[in-house]
Amino acid sequence: MIDSTAPPWWLLVVSLPTQSATARMRIWRALKAKGCAALRDGAYLLPERAGHEALLQDLAEQCQREGGSAWLLAVQMRSDDATPAWRALFDRSPDYAKLRSTWKLTKRALAAKPMPELLRLQRRLQREFEGLRSIDFFPTEASLEAEAAWVDLGQRFARLLAPDEPQSTDSGIARLDIADYQGRLWATRRRLWVDRVASAWLIRRFIDRSARFHWLAEPADCPQEALGFDFDGAHFSHVGDRVSFQTLLASFDLEQDAALLRLGALVHQLDIGGEPVAEASGFEAVMSGARLRLGDDDDTLLDEIGRLLDSLYAHFGQQATQAALANPQSV
Repeated sequence: MIDSTAPPWWLLVVSLPTQSATARMRIWRALKAKGCAALRDGAYLLPERAGHEALLQDLAEQCQREGGSAWLLAVQMRSDDATPAWRALFDRSPDYAKLRSTWKLTKRALAAKPMPELLRLQRRLQREFEGLRSIDFFPTEASLEAEAAWVDLGQRFARLLAPDEPQSTDSGIARLDIADYQGRLWATRRRLWVDRVASAWLIRRFIDRSARFHWLAEPADCPQEALGFDFDGAHFSHVGDRVSFQTLLASFDLEQDAALLRLGALVHQLDIGGEPVAEASGFEAVMSGARLRLGDDDDTLLDEIGRLLDSLYAHFGQQATQAALANPQSV
């Protein structure tokens, strides 16, 4: 008996004229990229997910414009017994295994690659991994194993791309009173990058509005009276899975601010990897360009990127407000 309460699956049945080889290939590639399972030639299945109906409807219309025919159907199982078989059509375990095999070979050759090639390779591999995860509709143990392998590979990239990055510690994070940290001298490594510039912005914007900054050639040069951040032995650095920005949030009880948490996730992704944040690649591009233009002028870099962080903070704050209004019970 068909369970009418179960969510439907989307079945697209298409047929294109034999002379439409280019259109056939284009549509087939689009179906594959979106994770459709081929039941047979011309019949493609997707589980119910946000956007899937619109996606398949668009492809159906493309088929019709090419002189073919297309039918988009909402179908349901006759019983729950069919669920494992249908889900098995979307098993990504072989794809994850292939990625992990590629990562293993890649890892062996990373040390010999120049910096620009390392950056390009890291971004390409991350796009591939995120693309696979986006069509992994029924995650299994294979996805968890791949996630762990990706974190390991990401750490290897991080050590090569930023060899002076601080090592994480397992120490606890004490809660501090912002009133005790006013008008202080703060110090971090010069040639600011994501975690350092974001942490400096956070300090100036939310912790110590009269903060003065000292940019260090070496961590050993840190003045005794300065509060160091984002280097080994600093007052505020990586703790557990937190980057320095997130350690500062926790230290000064700023984790109630949803927009700052979202910024923390962005910094975390760009600094050591992690869950993707849509705005991260754009921020990284602007940051990279600013460093190229400004060279060693970290004061101007902080001012310029600080305005960008102000805008991102406002953007994330608006998103949080809209989400709260849409779902008041979650507040």
